[in-house]
Formats: sequence, structure tokens, C-alpha cells
Amino acid sequence: MSAPDAAAEVLELAVRLARRAGSLQREHYERRFEIGTKSTPSDLVTAVDHACEALIVEALAAERPGDAVVAEEGRGRDRDGAEWRWVIDPLDGTVNFAHGYPRFCVSIGVERRGEREVAVVYDPLLDELFTATRGAGARLGGRPIRVSGEAELGRALVATGFAYDDDRRAANLGPFCAFARAARGIRRDGSAALDLCYVACGRLDGFWEIALHPWDVAAGLLIVTEAGGRVSDLRGGPAPRSGGQIVASNGRLHAAMLELLRVA
Repeated sequence: MSAPDAAAEVLELAVRLARRAGSLQREHYERRFEIGTKSTPSDLVTAVDHACEALIVEALAAERPGDAVVAEEGRGRDRDGAEWRWVIDPLDGTVNFAHGYPRFCVSIGVERRGEREVAVVYDPLLDELFTATRGAGARLGGRPIRVSGEAELGRALVATGFAYDDDRRAANLGPFCAFARAARGIRRDGSAALDLCYVACGRLDGFWEIALHPWDVAAGLLIVTEAGGRVSDLRGGPAPRSGGQIVASNGRLHAAMLELLRVA
């Protein structure tokens, strides 16, 4: 199978699984379900996280048993030497979901030989499907999307997120205040995957966060770059596959964002 055909096949499966998991989230939204904690009292996991992850991972085991799979709640198997590697956040925005705040999604990023190749982010409440394939652009609901053309930070709308542990949460307070003064507006909505997609389609002009996981960014970073944006670490180097410190922008604002983060 040719590389484009293989990527198209992976994309079709990722879309199908994201929609199935999203349907499960809609079904349980604002209903009673089991809620637990992980690293801190604010780091939540619900029965719906587990159900969505099981749905996706079990389907991959049946349909693509040789692929590596890394998922937030620990299912799947990371395989050294696998050509394809799926990085899954079955429910990005769990705290929002648990509180009935309508800002969450399914995020599926797929790497091929270590490169970001396919990305799917699905917002089940808005029924918005963001997709990207390396070299083929990014789309929302099938239509091509592009980052904004804003070049002035003072006219920009930016977003960020905060870590679950106190030390890393406090470390972002300085940058948050700096951007609150420098930008037109700032948002903190609790889903890095959707924030990245909003940069890609021009709803946001930039995003940064300092304590992300691989599953938070595996899909969103590819969607941003395929929409014409730029992604990096906080020093302007390559955005790490492992997450960590991430800056994403429309490209025109990237230097200004990095400079503000440097001095904040």
C-alpha cells in the first residue's frame, strides 16, 4: 500500500473511533457517573474516560494489532520498532466534563516512523471534527482551515492552561499576567487539544502551556502546522513529542510570544 493510501486508511479509522468515543461522551454528559482522582485532587478521571479509552484501544487491537498504542489511562501497548504509533487522549478536558462545562473532546494523534502523520480531534457537543494528514493540510468538517493573519500581539486572542500540581501551576502565573497585559484577550478553557485546533482555524492567534503530556498535543500540533502555523518549545526549538512546554501560534506572532515568555 502506498504511503498516501496507508495514511488515508489510518485517518478513516481514527475518525471512526473518535466519533464513536464522542457519541459515548454525549450520552453521559451531565449525567451521573463515577469520578476519581489521579495525581492531585484536581487531576480527575471518570468512568467515561475509561470507557472511551477501552473502546478505542480494543478496536485498534482488533483492526491494527501490530501498531503501538499509548493512551492516557494506561491501556494499549507501546511497541519498539512499530511503524505506526497511536497517541490517544480519550477525553481531553475531563475536569470540564465532570463539571458539565461544555469544553472537551477526543484527541487521536498517529505517528509514522516517529513523525506526526495523522491527527483527529473531535468535539462531540459541537459536532466539530478537526483532521490533518502530514503534507495534506488541516480541515474542519472537511473544509480546509488556516491560521489567522494577525501580526500584532496587542490585537491577539491567546490561550493557555495550568498544570495539576501546585509548583507548575504557579510557574505559569507570571506568563499569564504578562499576556493578560500584552494581548487583546486571554482564555483558559481546560482542553489543550481544542486550544490547538482553535489556533489552527484562526479562532485563537496563539497558545502556550508549560506542563503537557504527549496525548495532550499529539494531534493538535500536527493540525496547527498543517494549517500554516508554527509550534515549538518555549525557546523556539522543536516541539517535543513528549509534550512538556509548548508554544503554538499563527507564525507571525511566534517571536513576540517567545520573547514575552522569556522575560515573564
